[in-house]
Amino acid sequence: MADDGGTGERTEEATPKKREDARKEGNVLKSQELVTVGSLLIVFAALRALTPMLAENLMQGTRGYLLLTSTELSSSTVMAYAQDVMLGFLQVMLPLFGIALVAGVMLNMVQTGFLFSTKAMGIKMSRLNPIEGFKRMFSVRTFFELGKSILKTLLIGVIIYMQITSNMTVFPGLMSSNYPGAIQQIAEMIFNAAFMICGVLAAIAALDFFFQRWKYNKDLRMSKYEIKMEMKQQEGDPQVKGKIRQKQREMSTMRMMQDVPDADVVITNPTEYAVALKYDEKVGDAPMVVAKGKDKIAQKIKEIAGEHNIEIVEDKPLARSLYAYCEIGDFIPVELYQAVAQILAQVFKAKGRR
Repeated sequence: MADDGGTGERTEEATPKKREDARKEGNVLKSQELVTVGSLLIVFAALRALTPMLAENLMQGTRGYLLLTSTELSSSTVMAYAQDVMLGFLQVMLPLFGIALVAGVMLNMVQTGFLFSTKAMGIKMSRLNPIEGFKRMFSVRTFFELGKSILKTLLIGVIIYMQITSNMTVFPGLMSSNYPGAIQQIAEMIFNAAFMICGVLAAIAALDFFFQRWKYNKDLRMSKYEIKMEMKQQEGDPQVKGKIRQKQREMSTMRMMQDVPDADVVITNPTEYAVALKYDEKVGDAPMVVAKGKDKIAQKIKEIAGEHNIEIVEDKPLARSLYAYCEIGDFIPVELYQAVAQILAQVFKAKGRR
């Protein structure tokens, strides 16, 4: 098979390293539609809760205006009226702005986590390339965004049309209604339309999220050659080597702990070393080391041995020698036969085993 020259078809899922590198560059999975519709829902809900305050401020502003027109105008009265209107406006709008800001930040963080990337702020030359720009104009993402915008416009237009036609009989009655009642009815119409629009936008946002996830994973795909080269680079990385060795040690310790229940005896220092031995004449002529450890691992070996009623014998010199000269899976050296044989004889005698 000919070499793909470092390219090849990108058919493989991105590796964790590729995803981490993309994140460092600010390339993360995110649906802006979810942020927008989520923020709108929260703001509309807050606005509905603030409607009584908004209505009261509107009525006060209207009364102030009527009072202003019936009195002699002066700079002080106009300024006082403008100040009251501005304070009433800020009293309602500042909480809404704050809620919208917090909602936008939180909804972004829910999708991406905390992320600050200086690389994302830099200028990418590919964005200035007219050929790349032409490709983006006719990309799948561009057509999806266009279709999404058209769909939103149509559906929002339909909702507004339905709201207007369904309330045609209500509008004439508003002219004869009292001022607070008219405001309340208009507010109800607006909120009904707003929440219906948010429902439609939520459905579109869900569709957008699945599209963004599919496109994100597709764009991060790698060729087999890229994965192979990444693995070669990582093999020479001291940090990666250290992680691999750490993982190997953890797996070795896990396997070792699984063999402790099969041991015949555990010889300890008593707090520093622990060595688990098993004697099976079918396997060999000497006892075998099935587990050994120091400090915390030694304590864990003793704990497992205690749970399985395995004899624990304290012998400081023997424990140190076994730990120093034997690896897991080794038979004990000839020099330690006699000391170990005496201990095993006592253990087997206590258990009624020959």
